[in-house]
Amino acid sequence: MQLRKIGARSLPSFVGVLLLATGAVSALGVAHAQTPEPLRNVVQLSASGQVEVDQDWLQMNLSVNREGTNAAAVQKQLQQSVDAAMRSLKPQAQGQDMQVHSGSFGVYPRHGSDGKIKGWQGRAEVVLEGKDFARISQAAAQVPDLTVSSMGFGLSKEGNIKVQDQAQAMAVENFKARASQLTKQFGFASYSLREVNVNSQDGYFMPRMQRANVAMAAAPKMDMAEPVPVEAGKTQVTVNVSGSVQMQ
Repeated sequence: MQLRKIGARSLPSFVGVLLLATGAVSALGVAHAQTPEPLRNVVQLSASGQVEVDQDWLQMNLSVNREGTNAAAVQKQLQQSVDAAMRSLKPQAQGQDMQVHSGSFGVYPRHGSDGKIKGWQGRAEVVLEGKDFARISQAAAQVPDLTVSSMGFGLSKEGNIKVQDQAQAMAVENFKARASQLTKQFGFASYSLREVNVNSQDGYFMPRMQRANVAMAAAPKMDMAEPVPVEAGKTQVTVNVSGSVQMQ
């Protein structure tokens, strides 16, 4: 076995490699030495803003139930009732005051005590919603076959956005006030914002079942002589602000 000597010509390249390796090790050492120290005097806090407003949106569900020995026949009866209701209601629709659209629709088997299918039952819905509570209630009372099965109140999208802006401004001010208070209590002169998160809990739609109306919906072809009385309540829109500040 022969040993290969490093000649004069190859010596500079060898030294260059050695210097590069040494430089890499030195760079690692500097990077390790320059690792930033953990932040000090940082506090986590949160605040919220809450606005209570009147609900300005009503959603009323009208439903019809049918049953029979043939699934296709039950489905056809439901569809006929829904079509008649839509023909009656659509001309009364008016922008945000009242909107009309179909709801859930289904046909299901009815089993006997032996587990076998004894017949079919189905249920279909038509939905009325909008800002004009009187218009919606009166329109619902004029629909044959369908009765009110449930209704709920909430905020319209426009109303919700407006109230959210108010609640958000309130939450931000409360967050800043609490940050200033904590800074003074800990003996610091000022603070800087490090991170912040904003989230909201709106009152767009809060469904509320009406038990009396659910019972009426189960009765076949029961006409409603008078509109269902409706009265909205209040809802709360809340915006939460959380984050951290560094006291200085």
